[in-house]
Amino acid sequence: MQQEFWLSKQRAKRVGSKLMPIALGLGLLTLAIRTLGSQLLRHPLAEIWQSIATIPRSAVALAVLLTAVNYWILTGYDTLALRYVRHPLSYPCSALVGAIAYAISNNIGFTFLSGGAIRYRFYRRWGVSAGAIAQVILFCNLSFWMGFLSVGGCLFTLEPVTAANLLYLPLSFIRPLGALFLGAIAGCLGWSLMGRRSLQFRQWQLPHLPFAIALGQIAVTFADWASIAALLYVLLPQALLPSFISFLGIYLLAKVAGVISNVPGGLGVFETVILLSLAPADDRMAQVLGVFLAYRGIYYLLPLAIAILLWATYELNVPTSQPSQ
Repeated sequence: MQQEFWLSKQRAKRVGSKLMPIALGLGLLTLAIRTLGSQLLRHPLAEIWQSIATIPRSAVALAVLLTAVNYWILTGYDTLALRYVRHPLSYPCSALVGAIAYAISNNIGFTFLSGGAIRYRFYRRWGVSAGAIAQVILFCNLSFWMGFLSVGGCLFTLEPVTAANLLYLPLSFIRPLGALFLGAIAGCLGWSLMGRRSLQFRQWQLPHLPFAIALGQIAVTFADWASIAALLYVLLPQALLPSFISFLGIYLLAKVAGVISNVPGGLGVFETVILLSLAPADDRMAQVLGVFLAYRGIYYLLPLAIAILLWATYELNVPTSQPSQ
């Protein structure tokens, strides 16, 4: 009887662990639909489209430049990962795969599967083993959370009051949380420097990285988060914006909410968190919604179109032989 109770309890935990992310994602999506839906009823789509023209051309040009910078930074993930698995390819090859993988996975979501399928398609053709490709995919996906810890740790330490107000948490909780995040980053670097083995916790495994690669990973992830936050920052009306460090906290929360929701590109969920955090006046709302459309076009659709073109060109013209290393 006790064994049956234990088994049913274990089964309930497994079911709960699977349903919790789904319920959280649906909750965030519902909030997004209600928030954005109410604003779209008050501001016709034509008004929002017209507001795009009010964005300064200099801001649009800077946003395009920051998009290019961000995708250049993103290529660092695959480059570092291939060095980690000791199968370095030439930088143009790793950059091509990284740019295409992120451009497509950013738009369709399910990064682990979509980006992983693209990496497998390219790297397997170039002679990288299936096991090494799996490690590359894991490295690239873990890097997202390394960026979260590094940016979050700096924010909670440098701007604890802002973070406390943003997350509706007591200041006495935020400071230790920032120290915990930075301590985790320092611990990872220390373990990379002193340790030799991967860490195993149940079904989760954290691979051991050489110190130089671990340091490079943290630098790339921090630059990734900061550059994409800066892209949206330059597009938004400056009168609404706090300091960049404060806005980085808003972006951090919005990005994580979008990832948790499992909505492709965090569409709607990301924008809702930004809206609720900035709380623009009604006469500014159409302008902010127009910025969101411009942001989606510049950072998501433009790289997607380029990535599809690059992929098609490669498939049509490049032989299947392994590239030079």
